[in-house]
Amino acid sequence: MLTPFPHFIIIDDSQLDCFIGEKIIQNTGTFSSVKSYIQATEAYEAIKNSDPNTTEPITIIVLDIQMPVMNGFQFVEAFEQLPESIRSHYAIFMFSSSINENDKNRLENHPCIRKFYSKPISKDIVASIVDSL
Repeated sequence: MLTPFPHFIIIDDSQLDCFIGEKIIQNTGTFSSVKSYIQATEAYEAIKNSDPNTTEPITIIVLDIQMPVMNGFQFVEAFEQLPESIRSHYAIFMFSSSINENDKNRLENHPCIRKFYSKPISKDIVASIVDSL
């Protein structure tokens, strides 16, 4: 039996990056749905209030690091406080246009971050993410 395609959530303060990310993911044909959030706080609230008993396929979170209000690391820290029954339905992949050594070191402190990628997202990166599940 084939595993259902994952859902995607893009969290990025750049509307253009969200739009491009959505189009690239849609063009892969390996997704169930794609939703974008400009504010990480809104994405967090939606995830926090999601049904922990869902039988939906996993949701991949494409997360930008540098954002106002709640940055990528603040989002991850809040996410890690959610019950395992919710966290287990999500896989976080961080993205950034530039990353400094401090950010690289911080990645290691958060096991829920599956992998870091440099922007921009591409069809090959989406395939790699889907294949890694």
